[in-house]
Amino acid sequence: MNTLKKILSMTLLVVATTFATASYADLPTTDENGVTRIHLDQYGGYFDAKETLASLKAGTYEFVVTNKTNKVVGFQIQNYKTHEQLDKFPLEPNQTRISRVEITEDGFRYRCPINPTPWYDVEGVSKK
Repeated sequence: MNTLKKILSMTLLVVATTFATASYADLPTTDENGVTRIHLDQYGGYFDAKETLASLKAGTYEFVVTNKTNKVVGFQIQNYKTHEQLDKFPLEPNQTRISRVEITEDGFRYRCPINPTPWYDVEGVSKK
């Protein structure tokens, strides 16, 4: 019985550690030219960001968007305050495209205009 408790305790520890480390997103990387890259995977009805979208600074961004569905989807990104269109394009199944845009302190919002998804609002963009 004591051995069973040890095995269950170790299994629980491994599972808890796995979920704790999996819940943290990576920080976006910025290259030598000052361009910050964020990867977005689009599934049926939602986006999954591989990097955190918290504490972003105004500047040039490349959104690497991958269609993870078996149908055509799209990517649309706008200025959060003015709703000025920054980019918009379709993606075929399993296609990846890059959207290079200037993000200001206004923040931004993005969605799929083809497959109904809610706007993802990112308001907390600080000065450079």
